[in-house]
Amino acid sequence: MSSTILETDRLRLRELCEADAPFILELLNDPTFIQNIVDKGVRNIDQACDYINNGPIKSYQQNGFGLYLTELKKEKAPIGMCGLVKRDGLEHPDIGYALLPAFWSKGYAYESAAAMLEYAKTVLQLPRVVGITNPENVASVRILEKIGLKFERIINLGNDMPDTKYYS
Repeated sequence: MSSTILETDRLRLRELCEADAPFILELLNDPTFIQNIVDKGVRNIDQACDYINNGPIKSYQQNGFGLYLTELKKEKAPIGMCGLVKRDGLEHPDIGYALLPAFWSKGYAYESAAAMLEYAKTVLQLPRVVGITNPENVASVRILEKIGLKFERIINLGNDMPDTKYYS
């Protein structure tokens, strides 16, 4: 069983494991994930396992943090991911979150992101956490601002990535 990282009133954030591959496959192929975040090219269970092992799990080992499965505490049902990502091109880790559309507009993204930011400060004692988002992703912009991050500038992370809003 994967370790729980933090809990809120309604949510549990825990480490991802290969058993989560079917959910990750669904999340990464949701059209809104592809539109607002990026197409990870994960199209089957084996690729979802590779994504989990070479992304979040590798990050837990190298950085002491990563993206975590976000699930409803009572129902033990996965609804998305939330966590911290250390990206090439960014000096500080950024907070990331993605939920399946069925769980939007219920406060879950804010609840998980605010708890993750607090965890980053108090438990991990990170000096700074930033946020990046697609400029057209109005909902994500609102969440970054609601958890206290302020827009700084537009950046480009290269690798054929579009311009991105940078918050700190």
